[in-house]
Amino acid sequence: MSPPDTIAEPPNDTEVIVFRRPTESAESEMDMTPMVDVTFLLLIFFMVTAAFSLQKSLEVPAPDQQEQSTQSQTLEELEEDDDYVIVEIYADNTIWVNESLAPGEQELLIKLREAREPVPGTDSIGASSLMVLASGDCRHETVVMVLDAGNAVGMERVRLATGDATDY
Repeated sequence: MSPPDTIAEPPNDTEVIVFRRPTESAESEMDMTPMVDVTFLLLIFFMVTAAFSLQKSLEVPAPDQQEQSTQSQTLEELEEDDDYVIVEIYADNTIWVNESLAPGEQELLIKLREAREPVPGTDSIGASSLMVLASGDCRHETVVMVLDAGNAVGMERVRLATGDATDY
């Protein structure tokens, strides 16, 4: 069967649909929304992870080797001085604050705050200095916890001494 020689005209009441091929300019444009979303997500991720890397530090001045120490005091003199709170850390990581056991970090903070409070009925402002006596066999983590607790309660001067477990 051969094709017809004439094409039938559509009736006047119907619309003619014309299909067009997309032009090249429409294909070359790219939707940037997903790329912007990914960029913002990466930005937020890096900002959050950078905040976790901030750490608190305690500045400890280096001693001057050429200057004779004018503030040398014995342990007995420090124990008699009301301005000092003495914290002892033994080899088994037990913590004693002014000869009172502090079994955990919260108890340590409570005892240090109590030592900072002024004595009622006197003009004293409470202890503002911390002396940490750490055994050479105790954990570094425990010493840092005590130093951080002293810093948290506002101790102005901090001293650290280490030695053998039999020394104290």
